[in-house]
Amino acid sequence: MTTSEPSRPVRVERSRDTAHGISTSLDANGVKGKLTQNAPLAPLVWFKSGGNAEWLFEPKDVADLQEFLRGLDPAVPVMALGLGSNLIVRDGGVPGVVVRLGKAFAKVAKIADLTLDCGAGASGILVSSTARDNGIAGLEFLRSIPGTVGGFVRMNGGAYGGEVKDILVDCDVVLRDGTLLTLPVEELHYTYRHSELPEGAIVVGARFKGRPGKAEEIQAEMDRISASREASQPLRSKTGGSTFKNPPGHKAWELVDQAGCRGLTLGGAQVSEKHCNFLLNLGEASSADIENLGDEVRRRVKETSGVELEWEIQRVGNK
Repeated sequence: MTTSEPSRPVRVERSRDTAHGISTSLDANGVKGKLTQNAPLAPLVWFKSGGNAEWLFEPKDVADLQEFLRGLDPAVPVMALGLGSNLIVRDGGVPGVVVRLGKAFAKVAKIADLTLDCGAGASGILVSSTARDNGIAGLEFLRSIPGTVGGFVRMNGGAYGGEVKDILVDCDVVLRDGTLLTLPVEELHYTYRHSELPEGAIVVGARFKGRPGKAEEIQAEMDRISASREASQPLRSKTGGSTFKNPPGHKAWELVDQAGCRGLTLGGAQVSEKHCNFLLNLGEASSADIENLGDEVRRRVKETSGVELEWEIQRVGNK
């Protein structure tokens, strides 16, 4: 583990709403990125639903993020937002600060034999395509993960026989106090769709290592994965990706189907008829519609099979 301290703390002042005990203003003096109050999050997430962020911060670079967090009152909650694909933002919005990593964090480059250095804002498609261009196999499955490096490092993202734990060398994280750490894969203690990243840590970069491969064979595997997803998943809908984790010995979609939930609707939300481990926003669904539908599916699956489904989609904010 290595650490780096920011050289100059940013001054971030806040006043408090005495009735609600929340931040009502921040002085962004010294911040190089963009800080927006009461920022709509629905346009930034795949479900296209949900409330606003009390504050949305889009840092210019890692140092900017470090300085911002170092100067921020430790009582203010902070969460990271990637592509918003595996997320329900509740209708009451998200208190505190939502950190969104933009283009400055979306770079991918080869740094050694078979190893890529990836910013946390880079998409799985960009990472797998860069691996292909450099003759690095074993990263093709990232093509199918609808998210960014930060998200699938945190959640041990996986599909089509691969998981992040199989390719990760180490990752860079900024802690809630602004400290920058580099954590080797062993310190994340990966399990299925779970890591033991430090509480409040924001992933800002990662190194992935593959194996030697031929570009044409890598592309063929990426094409196979893309075609399989297109055929089996509702990719052109307002959805959040896989809703529930696969329980040991089961496939979540089969349990949902057996419980009679394929096509089930609640308000403006529906269980996909194409792949029933996906929930859909049919148009104007609230986040409450979507979350309540998921909980109803869980109830019916428990009633019919005795299996308790766990959410894979993260649910954040106030109802």
